[in-house]
Amino acid sequence: MAGSIKAKKKGHPKFNVPNYGTKSRSRVKPRWRTQRGEDNKKRIKKAFMGAVPGIGYRNPESLRHVRTDGTKAMLVHNIDELRSLLENPEDSNVSVTIAGAVGRRKRAEIIELARKNSIKVTNGGRK
Repeated sequence: MAGSIKAKKKGHPKFNVPNYGTKSRSRVKPRWRTQRGEDNKKRIKKAFMGAVPGIGYRNPESLRHVRTDGTKAMLVHNIDELRSLLENPEDSNVSVTIAGAVGRRKRAEIIELARKNSIKVTNGGRK
C-alpha cells in the first residue's frame, strides 16, 4: 500500500448455480457448486451463463484477511489466543472476531480484555 492511498480489494461477481432466482426454481439456493453435467453451459463457460470462480479473482497477499477499515481480521476461540495477539507488536492493527462456539461467560471475558487493550471486536454486540 503506497502512501496515504488505501489499496482496495478487487470485486467479483456473484457465483451462483444456474437457474438461481427463477420462479420455477425457487428451491435453488444462492450458493456455488461446480457444474458436472455433460452438456452444461456454465461448465463450458458460455458468457451468458455468468462467471465461474477462478484464480484470477484472488486478491494480492497483502490484502487478504484485511477488512474494509484496514485492520487485519483474526478469529479468537479463547483468552489465550487474544493474549498471544497482544504480545506480538506486529499485530497492532488487528480486529478480533470471537468464534461462534464460545459461550456467554468466556465471550464477555474476551470482550473485556479486548476493550482494555483497545482492540476492536467485530461481533461483540451480541447479548
